[in-house]
Amino acid sequence: MLKDKKIGIIGTGNMGEALVSGLISSQKSSPDNIICTDVREDYLEAIKDKYRVVTTTNNPDAIKESEIIIYSVKPQILASVLKETASCLDMSKLVISIAAGVPLAAIEACVNKELRLVRVMPNIAAFVKESATAIAAGKNTHKDDIKLAKAIFDSVGKSVFIEENILMDAITGLSGSGPAYIFLIVDALADAGVKMGLSRKDALFLSSQTVLGAAKLLLETKEHPGQLKDRVTSPGGTAIAGIHTLEKGGLRTTLINAVEAATARSKELGEMMMKNFNKD
Repeated sequence: MLKDKKIGIIGTGNMGEALVSGLISSQKSSPDNIICTDVREDYLEAIKDKYRVVTTTNNPDAIKESEIIIYSVKPQILASVLKETASCLDMSKLVISIAAGVPLAAIEACVNKELRLVRVMPNIAAFVKESATAIAAGKNTHKDDIKLAKAIFDSVGKSVFIEENILMDAITGLSGSGPAYIFLIVDALADAGVKMGLSRKDALFLSSQTVLGAAKLLLETKEHPGQLKDRVTSPGGTAIAGIHTLEKGGLRTTLINAVEAATARSKELGEMMMKNFNKD
């Protein structure tokens, strides 16, 4: 279904390149069906040489040739890019935005026309094809549009469809910002290892691999984290002593508060974007 579709990636920065790499390496799309745009001609040349995709600095031209358009530009410039390309957009094209904090309502107001719109929130792990991605749909999308969006973003990790658009702020607070929380935890664990006498290199490797292994165990066994925790914590053992200290320090509450704060900030940014889009 996806393989024969022309895909235009508007703004081929880090996330755009991650998508190109994922689509080609997974064989879900061929290089000649991917059109990449960017303002940096030398960068586009490098992308063309590396992936053999079609490249152009002309956004409207790329959109005219594409059936699926992915806006992969920074939220601050999305309004201007949408206005530049609005005349090329219509209901025959699936339009996907990965601009963080920009609601679908803002995009619709900006282009002032009915579109098949999808909003997607990937995260930084897309660079290693392990993104946790959420997909939300606008009112004009079809079931096949969701399938197409999932096929694209499953090439850089795993995706989930969210029925309620309003939950995208919570997704941003949890999985969008989540890697930053994990990096902080890994860094702290590595510091602890160094304090206990391990080399920095070994401590960082063991911390990172421990987080990777724990996550893989959760995903593959599908057991509740509490059940897996109980497997590790033997009576009077080391793990329960460590967990007691974590609970005493409020780790669980702190993480919940972090997601709540990031979600609230995402809502604030979305409201600001709505005002800015209306201004433009």
